[in-house]
Amino acid sequence: MRFTKNIVVAALLILSAGQLCFAQHYLMYVGAYTNAGSKGIYGYRYDSDSGKLEDLGLAAETENPSFLVADSAGKHLYAVNETQKYQGEASGAITAFSIDRKTGKLTALNQVSSHGADPCYISFDRSGKYVLVANYTGGTVAAFPVMADGKLGEATSVMEDQGPVGPNHERQERSHAHWIEASARNRFVYVADLGLDRVLIYKFDASKGVLSRGEQAEFFSAELAPGTGPRHVAFSNDGKFMYALAELDSSVTVFANDNEKYRSIQKISALPQGFSGKNDAAEIAMRPSGKFLYTSNRGDDSIAVFAVDHASGKLEFRERVPSGGKTPRNFAIDPEGKHLLVANEETGNIVEFGIDAQTGKLKNTGEVAKVASAVCVVFVPVE
Repeated sequence: MRFTKNIVVAALLILSAGQLCFAQHYLMYVGAYTNAGSKGIYGYRYDSDSGKLEDLGLAAETENPSFLVADSAGKHLYAVNETQKYQGEASGAITAFSIDRKTGKLTALNQVSSHGADPCYISFDRSGKYVLVANYTGGTVAAFPVMADGKLGEATSVMEDQGPVGPNHERQERSHAHWIEASARNRFVYVADLGLDRVLIYKFDASKGVLSRGEQAEFFSAELAPGTGPRHVAFSNDGKFMYALAELDSSVTVFANDNEKYRSIQKISALPQGFSGKNDAAEIAMRPSGKFLYTSNRGDDSIAVFAVDHASGKLEFRERVPSGGKTPRNFAIDPEGKHLLVANEETGNIVEFGIDAQTGKLKNTGEVAKVASAVCVVFVPVE
């Protein structure tokens, strides 16, 4: 009995030691516009337990890497190059990088045309075999195969968003693809188009990387109120609800998913009551628990916090906190849901907030990184 007890105690000690040694370490990459002092993508080490950041400096020099995505293995990172000209064409580009997980440095593998001007968003399909890109000024979306060595192949599909434009003549003069993600089962691709006041839906052949239009009811997946200008989208963990953040009126429209046909059930503002200044909403993200939703406000310079009702999908406003800088654009919640890090573009700082697991509320931790014109944050797990 005593021998067995000692074995159990020893096993618990080993397990405890293993847990103590296994801190959650990540590489954090920051994309920045390169017209105001930055040169490209910057790297940091990030410890999710302490929230501490270690500056690794410039990871890769590349033009206007305004949105980033890393593969699930943490071996490759992909960046849009948000430009209006690429090799003489009216297009931006996409650059593939390999990741040195020890140093954080990035090595460029290749670069391809994005097939549209000002690419602003990039994501993987659910298989990880294709990247999907939204071109804002071009009003197009495209799919690109990921090769075995991490390089990108030429586009397997390019589609131009179509539909009636919104009433804002300055911002909605044409289609403006702003966000693109694959559906949970990889059968469809959703596109938030700011110019069309819609979240469009394309059929997706994941075996060939081909996008196509279905019937009109499928193509126009979710319609927002005129002039709202959808920018980015988040989903509930069970896929029953979609949350579309509108840049132009700083609102979140909640849609219920009825067999992949979406109906609006709520519209809620992300701004203080009576706000009369200029504001452009920017980012939306769900905490991994699915209980809380966050959005950023450029103008009010704040992060809005909402509680999510699991049954109805509706949102309840919880709080609004200063972003710690000017013009908060993108933010990222670390994979464990412990911290939210927001990139304030005009002040060039990345400010960290702790997330209360019970209330979802944010508290500035005092941890700050400096990157001129910072606009995107992404985490890559490392051993």
